[in-house]
Amino acid sequence: MENSSPVIYAVEGPVALITLNRPGKRNALNDALVAALKEALRDADARPDVRVVVITGAGADFCSGADLASLQKISESSITENLEDAQSLAELFSLIRRVRVPVVAAVRGRALAGGCGLATACDIVLAAESARFGYPEVKIGFVPAMVMAILRRNVSEKRAFELVTRGAELTASEAERAGLVNHVFPDDAFEAEVEKYVSGFERVSRTAVTLTKRLLYHMDGMSFDAALQSGADLNAVARMTEDCRRGIARFLKK
Repeated sequence: MENSSPVIYAVEGPVALITLNRPGKRNALNDALVAALKEALRDADARPDVRVVVITGAGADFCSGADLASLQKISESSITENLEDAQSLAELFSLIRRVRVPVVAAVRGRALAGGCGLATACDIVLAAESARFGYPEVKIGFVPAMVMAILRRNVSEKRAFELVTRGAELTASEAERAGLVNHVFPDDAFEAEVEKYVSGFERVSRTAVTLTKRLLYHMDGMSFDAALQSGADLNAVARMTEDCRRGIARFLKK
């Protein structure tokens, strides 16, 4: 029997682990899961000791998109109700970018439709060799709309066009080549490799990483000169942080 909570949330030292917990439904998105995911992300963001957030799925799959009940609701709702529903998912994608520390998607099995959107919205995507990615929405006359704002920033325009108009599934290695996935790990060593990867954030300055994440996304859409000036401003701020002063002192002692 499944745990009734749509999300299992645990903080283990510097790692906040969020597990989508609807394995019997392939971790399909519904209102309760999206709300619980937002709540966990906000909690992790408020914890000063957390260095990285990992989102994964219980059971065989990461997330298969919207469930049948949600699709039924979409087909029966008014434009206003559907806009509110879409806005809720858009807020989730935006929240992931506002969380101060890196948010990592650890993908086993299928990440399809909204599930692929969720993975794409994360800062980093790690995939097991047998994982599958795709935006099959066009096959049912639907559009992977909100995630396109992120997808076209992650991959080339030509690749983004192909992904959202053909609805094909990609293997993990194909998704890596396309730019959707950062690293692919063997299935039998996936958990260990993910743990090893995220532990890397313990060895760098949390302050520097949070400032870097904020600046990277803040620069999006800026002109070259404006982005360069923002970088100069933040460079000056970073120099004043305790982490930077300690880091320089350690370097000078070598």
